[in-house]
Amino acid sequence: MPLITVSYTTSRQSPSLKADIANAVSELTAEILHKDPKVTAIIVKSVDADDWFAGGKSLAEQKLASYWLDIHVSEGTNTKDEKAAYLAAMFKRMAEILGPLHPETYLHVDEVRGDAYGFGGLTQERRYIAGKLEVALKAA
Repeated sequence: MPLITVSYTTSRQSPSLKADIANAVSELTAEILHKDPKVTAIIVKSVDADDWFAGGKSLAEQKLASYWLDIHVSEGTNTKDEKAAYLAAMFKRMAEILGPLHPETYLHVDEVRGDAYGFGGLTQERRYIAGKLEVALKAA
């Protein structure tokens, strides 16, 4: 259900780094935002620290890590408190994985309308209505 894109930069090297990031993101998304990991898609992309600038200097120069996490969820499915807790928990967990983070590290919870968002050929609104009516779903 959620589509999550994580771009990151760090000097830490590990063969499992991308998987570690994806696992942490999936876990916190399920725990705090109550999203089903079975229908969560996560794209993890590395960016060279020489190509990432914050405060006018590259993060390579500053010897700091950072990430940009963008998550798409259906509008109204999470409270302000849940989103705030998610942002704080993710910052803490990513610092554990990536190392010291630049303060200009961002997370965006993008709430989209249920009739304009979905997966498997069906909108979230149709899934919701079908669930309420207890009818089988099929893509148009």
